[in-house]
Amino acid sequence: MDFDKFAQYAVLLPLIQKDDEMFVLFEIRSLQLRRQPGEICFPGGKMDLCDQSPRETAIRETCEELGIEREHITHIVPLDYMFSPFGMVIYPFVAFVDIVHMQINEKEVEDVFTVPLTFFVETNPQIYRVQFEPKPEDDFPFDDIPGGREYNWRPRQIEEYFYYYEDKVIWGLTAKIVYHFTQLIQKEKGE
Repeated sequence: MDFDKFAQYAVLLPLIQKDDEMFVLFEIRSLQLRRQPGEICFPGGKMDLCDQSPRETAIRETCEELGIEREHITHIVPLDYMFSPFGMVIYPFVAFVDIVHMQINEKEVEDVFTVPLTFFVETNPQIYRVQFEPKPEDDFPFDDIPGGREYNWRPRQIEEYFYYYEDKVIWGLTAKIVYHFTQLIQKEKGE
């Protein structure tokens, strides 16, 4: 229920082959952006009406943000989608990206960097918890519910994942997607 009230987003976890090693490419959001300036993320964004699917959104956004052509994104595989506690459904994808002719969109992206995939496979994230306490509005009809003003509201807790790599802090939904992906890799290997 209420699925239509969730904003829909899609992101792409880009895998980059360098020599014989696989790397994950990250963006640093432009410092000029209103929301989350300077945070580390994956290419992606909100689904547009022109997008046929979340997959198309992830591809379009990656092309726009990294300044690459669609044909440089291959082997696109969906990961598990997730509901954010902030009213969003996020569809993550993983793909191989060839960044031979990358030209980042400076309006959205401050910089990019890579981290060896092995770092994430070998490193467990640090996990911290955030509590969300319910706060009814002043005109809430307390007299209409059992317990009234003393009603036992249940707080909600979310886990925030953190990876620390050199001087970079990869956290939040981005870190959760990386962790999910590494768990799938290890499951596939039978570890």
